[in-house]
Amino acid sequence: MNYTSFNKNEEFFVDMQRCIGCKACEMACAECETNGQDSMIHVNYVDRASTVQTTVQVCMHCDDPVCANVCPADAISKDEFGIVHTANTERCIGCSNCVMACPFGVPKKEENYDLMMKCTMCYDRTSVGKKPMCATVCPSGALFYGTKEQIQEMRPNSTPVNSFVFGKEVVNTKVNIMMPKGSTELIIY
Repeated sequence: MNYTSFNKNEEFFVDMQRCIGCKACEMACAECETNGQDSMIHVNYVDRASTVQTTVQVCMHCDDPVCANVCPADAISKDEFGIVHTANTERCIGCSNCVMACPFGVPKKEENYDLMMKCTMCYDRTSVGKKPMCATVCPSGALFYGTKEQIQEMRPNSTPVNSFVFGKEVVNTKVNIMMPKGSTELIIY
């Protein structure tokens, strides 16, 4: 694979307030042949009984991925571009340590394959200069893949944040969440 087209300046941005719950991202992800026709992005309802608000759950590609750190088989790797990859099929023992350890609840153990699977930011596409499938089909702009300059121009009242505080732990990620202008981190209780 030719990795020379990979643009390190492009990043993934998620704007939860713009998600309309259409699930176009899930359908596009499932069409990707590298996923075995399973979606690696998930649209969830915040509180289905009282609101139609949805959120998008995608791998955050942590700088120090706890999913990889707790894997006893060394099946999960992070590459030089900051992409945390789905478990290597030849190494994964299906223990689910990664599933339980991820602070964002992203990895899923696919029982049919006895394997952990998760978003790889469409590495087969992004490594050759294309955008992730989900970001190309999102009609509301909740998912965007581009530069910080582009997103700041598109969302002048928002700030991309990629620092998350879980109690005393700070998790920095490759993926950004759009927050109110001036925000520097998202504190999760």
